[in-house]
Amino acid sequence: MKKLISFACLAITFFASNMAIAQEKTTMVGGAAMYPSKNIIENAVNSKDHTTLVAAVKAADLVETLQGKGPFTVFAPTNKAFNKLPKGTVETLLKPENKSMLQGILTYHVVAGRLDSKAIAEKIKAGGGKAELTTVQGGKLWLWMKGSNLIIKDEKGGMATVTIKDVYQSNGVIHVVDNVLMH
Repeated sequence: MKKLISFACLAITFFASNMAIAQEKTTMVGGAAMYPSKNIIENAVNSKDHTTLVAAVKAADLVETLQGKGPFTVFAPTNKAFNKLPKGTVETLLKPENKSMLQGILTYHVVAGRLDSKAIAEKIKAGGGKAELTTVQGGKLWLWMKGSNLIIKDEKGGMATVTIKDVYQSNGVIHVVDNVLMH
């Protein structure tokens, strides 16, 4: 009888947990629902558009960090963004001997704190039309609005556009971008 009650409690807990997830406001990224109750890594691994980014995060040993408490704001380049890099760049960066360079590139896409589009818009307004953010890597990014698009400029003069904004995570927020940012 105790085993039956334990099983019933477990089943109810599982069902309630799944119902809570099903009722969350999700955003679709790469063909997968992104759940606000899951962390950055738990969601990113399901996006078909971010397999290169996930592979890079694993190669750079940043999985544990991005599963951490945060909060983090991540400007997440898509596979297409990585494909715009010169041929062989991604393969070279994924080699173990280039781990610190890869970590630098990836942490240049991360800002401490939870900056959703509303918080970024407030920073842009306060900055007279442009916001400057310091990345976890220590570099700078500049953001502004061009029509209804959020534009990001990196230290090399490269530009990225946010294509999906406000993908909320339990430990931050992701904004999908169409180019890899470089420092």
